[in-house]
Amino acid sequence: MFQRDTLSALKAWSNKANRKPLIIRGARQVGKTTLVKLFAEEFDTFLHLNLERPEEKEIFERNDSAEDVLTAIYFLKNQIKREGRILLFIDEIQNSPKAVALLRYFYEDIPQIHVIAAGSLLESLIDTHISFPVGRVEYMALRPCSFLEFLNAVGEYQIEEAIRNVTLPASVHSRATKLFNEYVLIGGMPEAVSLYADRKDVLALTDIYETILSGYRDDTEKYAKNSSSRDILRYVLTYGWAFAGQRVAFEKFANSNYRSREIGETMRTLEKAMLLELSYPAVSVDIPMLPDTKKSPKLFWLDTGLVNYAAGIQKELFGTKDIADSWRRKTAEHIVGQELLSMSKSVSSRRNFWVRESKNSQAEVDFLHQHNGRLVPVEVKSGDNSKLKSLHLLMSESSGNIAVRFWNNPGSTDTVSLPSGKVYTLHSLPFYYSGRLNAFLDMLV
Repeated sequence: MFQRDTLSALKAWSNKANRKPLIIRGARQVGKTTLVKLFAEEFDTFLHLNLERPEEKEIFERNDSAEDVLTAIYFLKNQIKREGRILLFIDEIQNSPKAVALLRYFYEDIPQIHVIAAGSLLESLIDTHISFPVGRVEYMALRPCSFLEFLNAVGEYQIEEAIRNVTLPASVHSRATKLFNEYVLIGGMPEAVSLYADRKDVLALTDIYETILSGYRDDTEKYAKNSSSRDILRYVLTYGWAFAGQRVAFEKFANSNYRSREIGETMRTLEKAMLLELSYPAVSVDIPMLPDTKKSPKLFWLDTGLVNYAAGIQKELFGTKDIADSWRRKTAEHIVGQELLSMSKSVSSRRNFWVRESKNSQAEVDFLHQHNGRLVPVEVKSGDNSKLKSLHLLMSESSGNIAVRFWNNPGSTDTVSLPSGKVYTLHSLPFYYSGRLNAFLDMLV
């Protein structure tokens, strides 16, 4: 298994003085269990429970204290208590509301134990079926692999380090772009990345994509409230991928006969499962960045590789020189959005974009990125600066003086003078730096 950046975040959590039980949230198949097993190598004792197993779930149902639970786990696992660091991992914790409730007592009564919980369906049930101990647990998001993690998996360690430090030599730009285009095609689902690293064969990944997508559709039995809800969930999970990176209307979504309320409820269920995000536009140009939920959102799925397979656009991406020219520019926008989100381990992180919708002024900027108290507009577009009319309009109204454009070319910096007299700096960065935007912005200070 290749290294995941989230390991560093787990190490930081484990060393905190006032550490609380950690709940890892993420969609199915993003590698939660594998990640924790890698992390467990740093501990003297690793206790792993899967609450889909009746005998392991029963431990929590029969005991009322954290101490009693821990003792029962040792007996069940036939392990002897010994000195040293102990990691308890409770997988599929959503199967036992009592186990969730007992997390607070691990924090209060035996805080020296490191406790991590996760669950493949946890996110869909979190608001309705389970009451989490407020203030007694903390959360961390795990998402598909970033481009840097992909580079680590395929053994491109020098390029990985250079991109991580935003110091890639111009002479290596073509090689890095080729690797990024491979990542765009394959995506970041860990099993797909691992197999590609081993075989270097995209066609060998078909079974993996199909299994993941079938698993998501099969989960509708657990997400759905009734048969009608199940049918709508299956419809969205079958046809919704083709609308990735696009603004969508709920009414009759994807040529269906479903009403806006039905699709809206379905989308929000899948959003809680972290399979997709509905990104609503902001209409302001400065902080605070407030989304307008009355306007139509953009649809972002969890992984561009899954989008490519499910939407049937893999052939279009084979051998492409510039992803900005692929699939009406939506592929490039979707992967940049995925990379921007990968920078955060926070469950609440979201992506926003900007629109101006009036009779005399229609404009849209792909992303608004908030960093260290400032709002940085981000465009995903090739071509000269004259094609960035929406960005120029936003900057003419914003108090900021920095904007970023991701494209296929090497990096460059331009000073842009607007008709209003305002001057701002446009940093054009190669696509492969999209997951290092914060590091780049830090270098400007």
